[in-house]
Amino acid sequence: MLLGTACLALLVSGCANVSYYFQSVSGQLDVWRRERLIEDVIADPATAQALKDRLARVLDIRSFASREVGLPDNASYRRYADLGRPYVVWNVFAAPEFSVQPLQSCFLFAGCVSYRGYFLREEAERYSAGLEAQGHDIYIGGVPAYSTLGYFADPVLNTFVHFPEAEIARLIFHELAHQVAYARDDTVFNESFAVAVEQEGVRRWLARGGDTKQREQFERGRRARAEFASLVQKHRERLDALYRTRLAPDAMRVRKREILAELEAEYGSLKSQWGEYSGHDRWFASKPNNAQLASVVAYSQLVPAFEALLAREGGNLSGFYAAVKSLAALPKDERDVRLAALLPVGDKWLMRRDGYGKTD
Repeated sequence: MLLGTACLALLVSGCANVSYYFQSVSGQLDVWRRERLIEDVIADPATAQALKDRLARVLDIRSFASREVGLPDNASYRRYADLGRPYVVWNVFAAPEFSVQPLQSCFLFAGCVSYRGYFLREEAERYSAGLEAQGHDIYIGGVPAYSTLGYFADPVLNTFVHFPEAEIARLIFHELAHQVAYARDDTVFNESFAVAVEQEGVRRWLARGGDTKQREQFERGRRARAEFASLVQKHRERLDALYRTRLAPDAMRVRKREILAELEAEYGSLKSQWGEYSGHDRWFASKPNNAQLASVVAYSQLVPAFEALLAREGGNLSGFYAAVKSLAALPKDERDVRLAALLPVGDKWLMRRDGYGKTD
C-alpha cells in the first residue's frame, strides 16, 4: 500500500486539496515521533519479553529480505513504533454505482492510485461521506502497513508485529518490493508485483527455517487468497457485463444486488473447503459493492503474469526485478501488451481495461 509520498507534495506544490496533504504530513510526523531503533526497544528493560522476541525475529526477516530476496538494504523496517491503534491508515476506495472501475486519486510523486489513505478513520469517513453523497459505492479498509517508495524509512508497527511470523514476512517483503519497481498511475501493476514478491519471499523464508505446520498454513492461506480473488473477479466481470447493458437504473440495481448476493453465497460454499481458514470473513461484514471488489482486484489481477515472468527467469530474482523495472518504464499501453502475453490463456481477459474516473 502506498501513502507517504503524499506528504512530500505539500512541501512543493500548491495543490487545492491542502487538507488531505496536511493530514498526511501530520500522520507521518506522528509515526516518526513514536519510532525507536529496534535494538533500543529490545534492550529496554520496560519492553515486554514477547515483543522483544518478536522484534528479534523481525530483524532476522529484514536481513533475509535483502540477503536472500534481493530487496533494498536500507533503513526501512529497522525501527519500531507503537501507534496505539489497530491500523496505521484507512484506505478509501470508491467507484460509481454502475461501474467496476475505481475512482483515482492523483499525487505529485506517487502518480494516480485507486484509493486514498487517511491516518485517522474519522477523516476517511468524512471523505467517504462526500463521495457517497454523490452516489458512489464506498469501501473503507484498515491497513497495517504502507510504503513511502523509499523516500522515507518505513518502520515496523504494532499494527502487524504480532501477526504470525509468515504474515510479518509477507508484509515486509511486499512493502519493500514497492521500492524495487514502481509504475506511475498503475495500481494494479504495482500491487500485483508486490504480491508476487511477497509470495516468493515467504516461500524462501519458510524453506530456510519454517516447520511443516508453518509451511502448510502459508500454503493454505495462499490458496485461499487466490481462490477468493478469483471468486471476486468472476463476479466483478458479471457486474461489468451488467453495467454495459441498457437496463433502466432500478432494474440495474435489482440485478446488481442479486449478483452480489450470489457472490456471498458462493463464498460460503468456497470457505467450507478451507478448513479453519476464515481470513476473508471480515471483508463480507459490510455488504460488498463495486468499490470493495476493486480493492481486491488491485492486489491480484496481474499476479499470474508476474509469476510467469519469474518462472521465465528461472526463479532468479535479480533477472526478475530487472525485467519488471523495464516493464515499469514502458508506456502503459505497451506494458499492458507485454503483461497480457505473460498471462495464462485462461486469464488473458483480465487485461481488459476501461479507464478510471479521477478525483481531485
